[in-house]
Amino acid sequence: MRGLLLAAVMLGTVSAAHAADMPDLPILRGGFTDGLSKSSVNWDGFYVGGQFGYATTEMDFSRAPKSMTDFMLRDSILQAPVGGWSLLPKNHVQTTGFGAYVGRNWQFYDAVMGVEANYSYMNNLASSASDSMTRVIPGETAPTNHVYSYTTTLGGGAALQLKDYATFRGRIGWSGGDFMPYAFGGLAIGRADVSRFATVSYLKNDDFTDPNTGVTSRTTAGPFSMDQTERRVNSFIYGWTGGIGIEYALLDCVILRGEWEHVGFSNAKNISVNLNNFRVGAGYKF
Repeated sequence: MRGLLLAAVMLGTVSAAHAADMPDLPILRGGFTDGLSKSSVNWDGFYVGGQFGYATTEMDFSRAPKSMTDFMLRDSILQAPVGGWSLLPKNHVQTTGFGAYVGRNWQFYDAVMGVEANYSYMNNLASSASDSMTRVIPGETAPTNHVYSYTTTLGGGAALQLKDYATFRGRIGWSGGDFMPYAFGGLAIGRADVSRFATVSYLKNDDFTDPNTGVTSRTTAGPFSMDQTERRVNSFIYGWTGGIGIEYALLDCVILRGEWEHVGFSNAKNISVNLNNFRVGAGYKF
C-alpha cells in the first residue's frame, strides 16, 4: 500500500511539472471570447459616393392608345374590341448613366444593415413606336335580312424618355473582412417625358340579302374619324427597386462597389417601363 501511495505522489509531481512547461493556450485564458467576428473593417457610419452604370430597358407601348380609344369610342359597340388591340410593340433600349448616393450603415458583429438614397441620371434613355391596323368588327343587331359590320382602322403612336430616377432603399449585408456582399430593396421615383396619340376611323357596312333573289348587296356609311393627342413633360412615375451588390474596402474610408439593380415603374400613359442597371461606384465612409 505504501508503494502505491508513493507512486501516485511521484506521478502527480511529474504531471504538474509537465503542465508548467506547456504554452499559454488562448482557450486557457479566454482568448476566443472576442473572436466571434471575422470582420477587419468597420462598416458602421455615414457614407457618400458616385457611380457610373450601363442600363438595359424594356418599354412596352402595346397598350398606350387604350385609354384614349376607350374615351373616343365610349358607350359604343366598338369600344371593347378596339380597346383590346395590342397596336404597338415592346422596345428594348440601352444607355449609360451616372449618379451619386448617400447612406448610413449600422454593424452588428458581421451583419450590416443600412438605408440609402440613390440618384441616377440617364443619357438619352428614350424610345418611340407607331403603327396602324384595320379589322372588321361585327355590328349591333340589325333588322331581318340585314347584317351590320364596321371596317375599323386604329392608328397610334407613343414615345417615352426616362430622364432620371431616384431610389430609397434598405440594405442588408455580411461583412467578410474587406468585402461585403449585400442585397437591397425599396421604392423608386422617376422623371419622364411622355407623349402619345390615337386615331380611329370606321365605315359602317350594311349587308342586305334580298329574300326573293338571295343576292347580297352592301351600302356603306362614312368614313367617320376621330383623334386624340396627349403630351406630358416631367411626368413623375413611381415603382419599386431591388438588387444585389458587393463592396470592397480599398482603405478604411474608401469603398468600391459593383451592383445590379432592377427597377419596375408603374404605367405612364399606359406605357410600362422596366430597367436593369449594372453599376460601379466609389465612396467615402466617414
